[in-house]
Amino acid sequence: MRLGLALGYWGRGPDPGHVELAVQAERLGYDSVWTAEAWGSDAFTALTWIAAHTSRIRLGTAVAQMSARTPTATAMHALTLDHLSGGRMMLGLGLSGPQVVEGWYGRPFPTSPLTATREYVDVIRQVLRREGPVELDGRFHSHPYGGAGATGLGKPLKPITHPLRPDLPVLLGAEGPKNIAQTARIADGWLPLYWSPLRTEVYEASLADAPEGFMVAPMVRAQVCDDVAEGLLPVKAMLGFYIGGMGHAARNFHADLMARMGFEEEARRIQRLFLEGRRAEAVEAVPDAFADEISLVGPPERIAERLELWRKGRVTDLLVTAPDPMTLQVLAELNT
Repeated sequence: MRLGLALGYWGRGPDPGHVELAVQAERLGYDSVWTAEAWGSDAFTALTWIAAHTSRIRLGTAVAQMSARTPTATAMHALTLDHLSGGRMMLGLGLSGPQVVEGWYGRPFPTSPLTATREYVDVIRQVLRREGPVELDGRFHSHPYGGAGATGLGKPLKPITHPLRPDLPVLLGAEGPKNIAQTARIADGWLPLYWSPLRTEVYEASLADAPEGFMVAPMVRAQVCDDVAEGLLPVKAMLGFYIGGMGHAARNFHADLMARMGFEEEARRIQRLFLEGRRAEAVEAVPDAFADEISLVGPPERIAERLELWRKGRVTDLLVTAPDPMTLQVLAELNT
C-alpha cells in the first residue's frame, strides 16, 4: 500500500507549511501528493508550485471540480503540468453537488451525473491520446458545440501540444454505487471520500468489475497523539461540515454515503442540527465510532494495529491528511 500526502484546499489563505510537508513526504518515500479545490483556491496552481519544489513524488488533484472547467481546459492543465513535472501528474476529478455547481460556478447541475461524467472523461482521453480532432456528439459536452447560440463555425481540433503521456492516470471521486461502478469501468482509479476498513462490503458490488491495477485511494486523517478523543475532534469537525453543510437538505451526497455505511439516523441528525444553525451540536453528534473508523488517530502502536486493517482490503494508496511532520514520519516507518 503506497502512501500519499493529501493537502486539501486552502482556507482563508495559503498554508505556508504545505511545500515543506510535500518536500518531507518525498524525502520519507511517499509516493504522491494531492491538492484540492472547493470555492476558493484552485487545485492546479498549488500543485504546480509543489512540483517546482520536488523531483520524484507524483502529483495529483483530489479533486479538481469538473464544473469549474470544460473538459478540454482540464486536459490542458493536466498535460501542461505533466510536461513540466516530467510525467508525474495524476488527474483526479469530482462532480461536486448542486449547491456548489449552481451556487458557485453558476452552471446547472447535470440532470444525468453519470452521463456528464462519462462524456467529460471521454473528451479528456481524446485530448491525451491525440489520435485525431476531439469529436463528441454528447448530451453535456459536445465537440464541436452545436447547441443554442452556436455560430456553426466551430470545427474539431486536436491539441497543438503533444501530451507527454497518452495514458496519464484519470481518477474519479465518486460516492453513489452507480457512480463508483462506472468509475471502475472508465477511470484508472477511485478517490473515496470516506473509507472504513471495517465496512468494505459497502463497496464490493460497485468494484466487482474493477480491472487489475485499478487504484483505490481514500483520504484518511492521521494524527499521532496520546488522547484519541482529542485527536478525533478535527475528524468530527470535518464530518459535521460535510455531512451537515456540503449539500442541500434534500440532496446531500455525503450524508447519503454515511447512511449507507450504517449511520443513517446519525447522519440525518447531523444534517438537521447543522441546517438549524446549531453547528457545534452537529459536530458533537458525529459518532466517535464512525470518525475513528475512517481515520488513524492515537499513539503509534494503536495506529500500527489499525493500519493493518487498511492493508488487508482493496486500498492501493492511502492519502494522508496529517497536521504535523512527526505523523508523516511515523506512518512512513509503520508502512515499510
